Amino acid sequence: MPTATEPGARPPASPRAKRAAPFTAVSFAEVVLAAALTGLPPQPASAGPRPVAEQFAQAAVAAGDNLSQPFAVIDKTAARLYLFDRDGHLVASSPVLLGLARGDDSVPGIGSRPMADIRTEERTTPAGRFPAEPGTNTAGEDITWIDYDAAISMHRVRATNPAERRLQRLASPTASDNRISYGCINVPAAFYDRHVKPMFASRGRAVYVLPEVAPLDARFPFLRVSGN
Repeated sequence: MPTATEPGARPPASPRAKRAAPFTAVSFAEVVLAAALTGLPPQPASAGPRPVAEQFAQAAVAAGDNLSQPFAVIDKTAARLYLFDRDGHLVASSPVLLGLARGDDSVPGIGSRPMADIRTEERTTPAGRFPAEPGTNTAGEDITWIDYDAAISMHRVRATNPAERRLQRLASPTASDNRISYGCINVPAAFYDRHVKPMFASRGRAVYVLPEVAPLDARFPFLRVSGN
């Protein structure tokens, strides 16, 4: 969901396009922090993701749900993005910012509503399996669509509003302060350029967003044990 501090999500040709906010200056501390974040190396595979993300990735590969393609798993509870190769091996991971509100569903029609009409409790990052595809925002920046109809994308974090402290939230050791967006997944810029952009340059590769309220198998049928 595009916000005043996120890139505009709708492409210019869309009747629902929103104007990207102009860039505003940020504090010196934010600039320093941004430099630190962009220089962070990806988390090594030896560190491993949280067990639920790793187990989920292995199950997706075993079921063939990833269609023998690289894929992403977003653990909303941990506020972290994990990237896997086609065989389910961890490639890299990064903290991310997510929707402010707890929940696993987007409000119907939210992608076409004015931002001013979107209530705090409606600012969710939906859970499920999404066939991602590359796209652009109204400013011409490249983004990765997760759910076009709901205006949910994965894109570089943009700290145009210092009061939101988006860079500090990404750099903090806890996940509790990583909920700030209208639903989009905000990724550190260097990680996006190095890993997300090339992985999702091809259409149809899956992004799995793990639920934080609903049971896992309610969103991912391949996890259900046959006969149960």
